[in-house]
Amino acid sequence: MTARAGLPERPSLDGLEDKWARRWQEEGTYTFDRSKERADVYAIDTPPPTVSGELHMGHVFSYTHTDTVARFQRMRGKTVFYPMGWDDNGLPTERRVQNVYGVRCDPALPYDPDWQPPATAPKDTVAISRRNFVELCGRLTTEDEQAFEALWRRLGLSVDWAMTYTTIGDRSRAVSQRAFLDNLARGEAYTAEAPTLWDTGFRTAVAQAELEDRDRPGAYHKLRFHGPDGPVEIDTTRPELLPACVALVCHPGDERFRGLVGRTVRTPFFDVEVPVHEHPLAAADKGTGIAMVCTFGDLTDVTWWRDLHLETRVVLGRDGRFLPDRPAGVPAAAYQAFAGLTANAARREIVRLLRETGDLIGEPTPITHPVKFYERGDAPLEIVTSRQWFIRNGGRDAGLREQVLARGRELRWYPEHMRHRYEHWVNGLTGDWLISRQRFFGVPVPVWYRLDDAGEPDYDQLLIPDESALPVDPSSECPPGFDESRRDVPGGFTADPDVMDTWATSSLTPQIISGWRADDDLFARVYPMDLRPQGHDIIRTWLFASVLRAHQAHDRLPWHTVVLSGWILDPDRKKMSKSKGNVVTPMDLLVQNGSDAVRYWAANGRPGADLAFDPAQIKVGRRLATKVLNASKFALGLGAGSALRQPVTEPLDRAMLARLATVVTTATEAFDRYDHTDALQATEAFFWTFCDDYIELVKERAYAQGPAADSARAALAAGLSVLLRLFAPFLPYVTEEVWSWWRYGSVHTSTWPTKYELTRVAPEGDPTLLDLAGDALRQVRRAKSDRKLSMKADVPLAEALGPAALLDRLAMIESDLKAAGRIAKLDRLPDRTPELVIACAF
Repeated sequence: MTARAGLPERPSLDGLEDKWARRWQEEGTYTFDRSKERADVYAIDTPPPTVSGELHMGHVFSYTHTDTVARFQRMRGKTVFYPMGWDDNGLPTERRVQNVYGVRCDPALPYDPDWQPPATAPKDTVAISRRNFVELCGRLTTEDEQAFEALWRRLGLSVDWAMTYTTIGDRSRAVSQRAFLDNLARGEAYTAEAPTLWDTGFRTAVAQAELEDRDRPGAYHKLRFHGPDGPVEIDTTRPELLPACVALVCHPGDERFRGLVGRTVRTPFFDVEVPVHEHPLAAADKGTGIAMVCTFGDLTDVTWWRDLHLETRVVLGRDGRFLPDRPAGVPAAAYQAFAGLTANAARREIVRLLRETGDLIGEPTPITHPVKFYERGDAPLEIVTSRQWFIRNGGRDAGLREQVLARGRELRWYPEHMRHRYEHWVNGLTGDWLISRQRFFGVPVPVWYRLDDAGEPDYDQLLIPDESALPVDPSSECPPGFDESRRDVPGGFTADPDVMDTWATSSLTPQIISGWRADDDLFARVYPMDLRPQGHDIIRTWLFASVLRAHQAHDRLPWHTVVLSGWILDPDRKKMSKSKGNVVTPMDLLVQNGSDAVRYWAANGRPGADLAFDPAQIKVGRRLATKVLNASKFALGLGAGSALRQPVTEPLDRAMLARLATVVTTATEAFDRYDHTDALQATEAFFWTFCDDYIELVKERAYAQGPAADSARAALAAGLSVLLRLFAPFLPYVTEEVWSWWRYGSVHTSTWPTKYELTRVAPEGDPTLLDLAGDALRQVRRAKSDRKLSMKADVPLAEALGPAALLDRLAMIESDLKAAGRIAKLDRLPDRTPELVIACAF
């Protein structure tokens, strides 16, 4: 317990972070109490930030919002379950390791236990084994996580640091693999050879949720196909895929091509015969109205290929280059010029050849069009056929889609309109969730396959680990009943080579942190959780996937409430992100201005709303924190600290506490609806009234002796106690510092203030009296300012004009007004003036 420290001679914000962060850790201020029942727990599914560089102000913004909720709930009497995690598996980490150390992973290389990275990244990348690469990823993420934790501690996040986890740690891998195997047992996970979106840079498949459209230059090329009754013209942006053409397709209602449907045409240059079909997705008003179907140019090609049961002619490999061998049906002589070319080089070559044959009509027409990219990739996505793992998500099952939509309607959304983004995503799903990735640093797919007598895997004969063995790495461990000698030999087994998408693990953070199937006692106390805070941009990934996995595993939501944060915008009103290179790193700001000042800036952003980064607002926060220090010292110096339980008898004192009671109600209701900004603004507005008006009005009385002085000191004590607790979720350091001067324990484990606590000590208070007193004092100050007099100048005579009823109320606070304004004589003169007017004579 923190003991009372007494008043410092010169209070300062400097050094508060180091002092109190250490004290909170030593005293276990934020430690989760496992003895509490579920009804007394408030559990938060905290987003694990991606460990791939530095945190930026966007992170500070959203994590501060969550921390205000945690602190509020803790003061409301809840034991708060508030762990922190690090999302360290996946492509961002691999890319960072490649860039920092100048390495690339080659799974064919043997493990070298003595290998160490060079001091500086070499000019040419060095190939290392998968195990060496994974170890290097773990090494770098550990360093990054230490830096992340130092920043979060400085910011004052009230997490329980004893409960930290990583998404690549043993616990997370075991949960992720266990959930996958459960999906498999229930028929929700399956493997299939299918066309998939492929990033040729990362050499991996990607899922629908990871796509983004980027505008890129392109061109329409008008090609002449050779039909039975003459030429057929088509427009395409990808003429290089002509050897992959398997059909032409037109809309069923387009009379122009009625005579072609059911017949065949021949492709230009390659002279391959392909059928003509109808399909409702063909757009009669796009291009020439008839389209080339290739395997595969885009997702629409996949739909046509599947619906029309077309042939498959694959030309592009996983490296983005044309395959060395021609597809079936394509003449070898025509194809050989393209083998090994990139898509761009092949496009230039086919355009040249089509010009020579006369099958390119006119010149290409330049356009700018949206092209699909992996959200973290640099090259346009291709579609290649590969074997992948999928989890059913409602993309092809209307019944499941309706179930996850219903789950979304059960969830409480703040702000509510964000639910529409969830529903839009679910209704727009076009296929199941592709969860396998052809990468290295991730949670391995926990299966092996039997090999037949020819050494080929039998994908229908899965070898599954026992749950007690999880987590497993199939590439280095053997399935039950086998030993290493039977790996990759006919009649033996082979490991699934892939890892799971990072979202396949992150979607299980509620299960990971709650001890699902590993700590039943903890699971019963915290699951389902109370809150998921997250960014609105990952509703389609993290939120949806978490809801889906909980629905499948537990038939319920993983939490009751979701609060969405907006983006931090740079001066050009663009989203601040590491990938855009426009981030502001927070540590220097925290050191220079103090953490409370930065938290103040962050708390001025509302849930779901974007906020521009404004250093001036941080300075406002520092001014506020400084004022809390100085005003508190002044009030306590008047003797407020020893008068907390004295009776409050004077009208102005009761008026102040009555007004503060309305602020408590406003702030509490705001927090209950997850609107921390309203709570802060209501508290801050009253605080400046408390400092500028109330303290100035009563300080002379508080210096004196007697019941009236005791009343002022008691009201100051009650007001300061409540204000410190109202500010505590936002300004944890300065409020803890002031609390320690005169109260025992931590302000952060004290009780949240209530309206009753104030009305009990100040019954029948009239809050409008505080407004009246403040208005009168401002008029006296203005009169002095207009005459360029000091605020300490005496006022021999002041006249108060206004309605008689108003003047009667002024009489209740007259002595405090005269003392604060240094007024020798105050005459109250009834007048027809509708409002109070103070006239000063000097």
